Amino acid sequence: MKKITICEVGLRDGLQNECSLLTTDEKVDLLNDITEAGYSIIEVGSFVSPKAVPQMSDTDEIFKKAKLKPDVEYRALIANLKGVERAINCGCKKVKLNVSASKPHNLANLNMTPEESVKGFENCVKLAVKHDIGISGSISMPFGSPWDSEIPIQDVEEIVEAYLSVGIKEISLSDAAGVAYPDQVFKFSKHFKEKFPNVKWILHFHNTRGLAIANILAGIEGGVDHFDTAFAGLGGCPFVPGAAGNVSSEDVLHLFDLMNLKTEINLDKVISIGKKVEGLVGHRADSYILRAGKAGDLVKNLPKGQGKNYTKTCS
Repeated sequence: MKKITICEVGLRDGLQNECSLLTTDEKVDLLNDITEAGYSIIEVGSFVSPKAVPQMSDTDEIFKKAKLKPDVEYRALIANLKGVERAINCGCKKVKLNVSASKPHNLANLNMTPEESVKGFENCVKLAVKHDIGISGSISMPFGSPWDSEIPIQDVEEIVEAYLSVGIKEISLSDAAGVAYPDQVFKFSKHFKEKFPNVKWILHFHNTRGLAIANILAGIEGGVDHFDTAFAGLGGCPFVPGAAGNVSSEDVLHLFDLMNLKTEINLDKVISIGKKVEGLVGHRADSYILRAGKAGDLVKNLPKGQGKNYTKTCS
């Protein structure tokens, strides 16, 4: 049985795009639920400017209040050295940096190329290592962006080399624009696994155009076994036009259960979390399993005596 590792990113990448702000206690309850569901990696929030992303302003308090397990990796997204300092002060033991693979996007926002941005992360790495904090990197929009169409694979390689030069060996490829497609994902996954075998690779897909699960399967075929998903399919990058939510945790775990892919995560508990989240945010989420239930529940939930001829009566 193949082992797949899933990181739950709903608390960060899911909630950061919601208009309604959850309380700190509500987020802490969700984090405790996620931990109890069996996740080994959880993205709790981000240490960024509360003016830019007010939904993440209480990440420090969540780390202080939640029931953190020593064998679970709780990570947070950071933008700069200040993020590492906040992690030190609240007990966060893993941080993640990010850079855009789109050169026009990065130049417009930071007046630097992606490679120059990554080189500037060296001080973050040094401080994190000094305080025994793990650090990883992510590359957003490596498969394409609203500014460039597809990104040349060589451009992504240069960013990977820049990350390696500052000591980061865990890298995620994040399809924030939701433009990746399976052939491309397979090609990228196989290429980067072979060219950089010492890097721990993670794939992160948004389901903007309905291809996220197909892309995950393509990634598995290409040799990747670490993926990010979000409860109830919430999310979407607030800085990308038309971006939809992340791929739903319930949908991905349901598929993996059917395919006998081992995750050690309790699907029923994840479904309960998704339903709870829908209530908290006050709208229906983008999750097939929350709407239809598990495939295995169909027969036992079918009305008695209806069998094959059962049809829904519309009023």
